[in-house]
Amino acid sequence: MHEPPKHAGRLFACLLFLAAAGALGGGSETADRPEGKTEVGLVWSEKYLEHVAPGHVERPERLQAIRSALEEAGLWRRLTLIEPSRAPEEALLRVHTREHVERVRRSAQTEGLVWFDGDTYAGPDSYEAALLAAGGACKAVDAVVEGKVRSVFCAVRPPGHHATSGRPMGFCLFNNVAVAARHAQVVHGLKRILIIDWDVHHGNGTQAIFYRDPDVFYISTHQWPHYPGTGSADETGEGKGEGRTLNFPLAAGSGDKEFLAALESGLEQAEAFKPEIIFISAGFDAHRDDPLASLRFSTEVYAEATRRVRRLADRTAGGRVVSVLEGGYNLDALG
Repeated sequence: MHEPPKHAGRLFACLLFLAAAGALGGGSETADRPEGKTEVGLVWSEKYLEHVAPGHVERPERLQAIRSALEEAGLWRRLTLIEPSRAPEEALLRVHTREHVERVRRSAQTEGLVWFDGDTYAGPDSYEAALLAAGGACKAVDAVVEGKVRSVFCAVRPPGHHATSGRPMGFCLFNNVAVAARHAQVVHGLKRILIIDWDVHHGNGTQAIFYRDPDVFYISTHQWPHYPGTGSADETGEGKGEGRTLNFPLAAGSGDKEFLAALESGLEQAEAFKPEIIFISAGFDAHRDDPLASLRFSTEVYAEATRRVRRLADRTAGGRVVSVLEGGYNLDALG
C-alpha cells in the first residue's frame, strides 16, 4: 500500500482517499484510461463553485482547497476526470417527492437567496449545482460499474446526506448518495448496496430514505448527541429493512480508536451482506480541527478507514467504491 507524499499532509478529503485506493502506484491502463492515468476517478465541475451565500461555512473554497492541493501534489493530471451531467428528473424522483424537486427548482428563478431553514440556502445557480452534484454521483456509479475506474471521489457540492425525501436541510438540497444508490439499483441492477457515512453529523436523510429497504445497508458513525438529533443505536430499520441500519453514536471527544472500533464492527456485519458496490458519505468534519463538532479524528485515520473499506470492496464488490463529499469545513485540513 502506497503512502501519501509528505507534502500532501492535510488533504484528508481527497489525497488520502487516493492513497488508500492505490492511486499513487499508478494502476494499469485500459482502453478507457490513457497512459499515466490512475484507476481512481474524480468528479469535478466549476459549476459546483457557483452555489454560494456570503459568510456561509459551506462555501466554494472547500473545493478550491482540494483542487489546489491535488495540483500541488502532481495528482490532478493523473486522475481520470469525470465530467458530471445533470441528474434527470426521473433519477431525482426515485428519492425525492415532486414537491421537493420543484421547490429547489423554483429557487433558480429568484435573484437573491432562498432559505429553506436557518442553515440551508439556494441561490440562482444552486439548482444547477445540485443537479450536477447528484448527477455526478450517478456518473461515478456508471464509471465503476463499466470498469472505467475502480473507485471515484465525487468532489461535489452542495452536500446531500441530510436531505430527506421531501425536505432540503442541513446545507443539503438533493441527497446525492441516495440518488446514486437508486441509480445503481435501477439502471445497473445491483442488488446489494452498502452506504458508509462517517460525517460527524448523522445522515438522517439517507437513513430515512432506505429505512425499509432490505437491499441497502446503511452504517453511520457520528457524534451523539448532536445535529440533527437522529442516529441512536436503537434505530435499526423497519419492516423488511429491519437490521439494515447500523448506527454508532460517538461521544464528544472520541477519536481514532473509537472510530476504528465502530467501523470495524460495522464492516464485519456488512461483509455477510456481500455488497456489490460501496458508497462512502465522505464527511470530514469529525476531524479534530473542524469547527462544527467535537470529535478528535486525525488526518491519518481517514486513510486507514478508507483502506479497510477498500479491502471489503475488493472481497465482495469488485473493488467498486464511490465516495461522495459531505461535510468538512476547516480549509487548512481540506487542503
